[in-house]
Amino acid sequence: MHASLESPEHPRSLQWRTLVQMTRPGFLVITVVACVLGTSVAMASGLTLDVWKALATLVLAVLMHAAANVLNDYHDALNGADEANLVGLFPFTGGSRLIQTGQVTAQQTRQLALALIIFLVPCGLLLAFKTGGGLIVLGLAGLLSAWAYSAPPLALMTRGLGELTVGLTWVLVVVGADYVQRGKFFFMPWVVALSFGLLVVNILVINGFPDAQADAHVGKRTFVVRAGPRLAAWGYLLLAALAYAWVVAGVWLFIHPEPALWGLASMPLSLAAFVLLFKYAHQPTRLTPAIVLTIAAAVLHGVAMALALFYLSLG
Repeated sequence: MHASLESPEHPRSLQWRTLVQMTRPGFLVITVVACVLGTSVAMASGLTLDVWKALATLVLAVLMHAAANVLNDYHDALNGADEANLVGLFPFTGGSRLIQTGQVTAQQTRQLALALIIFLVPCGLLLAFKTGGGLIVLGLAGLLSAWAYSAPPLALMTRGLGELTVGLTWVLVVVGADYVQRGKFFFMPWVVALSFGLLVVNILVINGFPDAQADAHVGKRTFVVRAGPRLAAWGYLLLAALAYAWVVAGVWLFIHPEPALWGLASMPLSLAAFVLLFKYAHQPTRLTPAIVLTIAAAVLHGVAMALALFYLSLG
C-alpha cells in the first residue's frame, strides 16, 4: 500500500487551513451560486426573503458539497485514481492531492467526511422542521448522491452515470433553496435550474479530459473515457447549446420570465471554452484556460439569472 494511504499510529492533528483545502474550496462557489439562484426564484414569485433561512440553506448546501468532495478524494485514493493521475491539471482536476503528497492520510480524509455528514444531518432536520418535510427528501437525495457518486457498491462514476448524477444534484440545490423560502415544491425552480445544471455538467466533462487516462485505468466510465476526446468535445458543445437554447425557449414559451435572458451573458465563455477544447482535446495539459472558462460560464450564468430574477422581484 502507498505510504500516503497508511494510517499512522498517532496521526498528527490537522490545521484549519489543511481541513479547508481538503474540501476543495474553489469549487464550492458553484453551490453558493445555486443557492442564490434558487432563493431568487422564490423572491421573483413575490415571497419575502427570510434571510436566516437563506443563510442556513447556503451553509448546509456548501458543507454537503464539501463532504462530497472529501468522500471523492477518499475513494479515489482507495481505487488508485488520484495516485495514477500524473497529468492532472491541479487544482482543477485529480482531487486535492493532499493524500498523495502525504499531508493527510486516507483515514483522516474519511473522518472529515463523516464529521461533516454527522453535523449536516441534525442541522438539516432542524431546517426541515422550520420549512417543510420536502426538505428531508431533498437532503436525503443530496447525501445519497454524494455517497453513491464515489463509493461502492454503486460508485456511479464507474457506471457512466457520474455526469448525470452531478447535473441532477445541482438542480436539487436550486430547488432546495427555493423550497426553504416557499415551504412547498413549485415548478419554476426546476425550470430555471435546468440550464444551470447542464453547464455544471460541462465542468465535469471538461475536467475528465486530463483525468481520462487515470480514470480508464481504474475503471471509471466518464463521458470522455467512453466517447473519446473528439466526440466528448462535441458533447460539451451540445450540452452548452441545450442550456442556452432552453433559456430562449423558456422565455418564448412563457415558462421563464423575460429577464432570464440575462443568463445568455455567459454564452461567449462557453463558446470560447469549446474552441480551446476542440483544439486541444488530444493535448489535455493545455486545457487549463478552457477549464477556467467553463467554470466561469456556469458561475456567470447562475449569477446573471439570479440578478434577473431579483430585478423582477423589485418590480
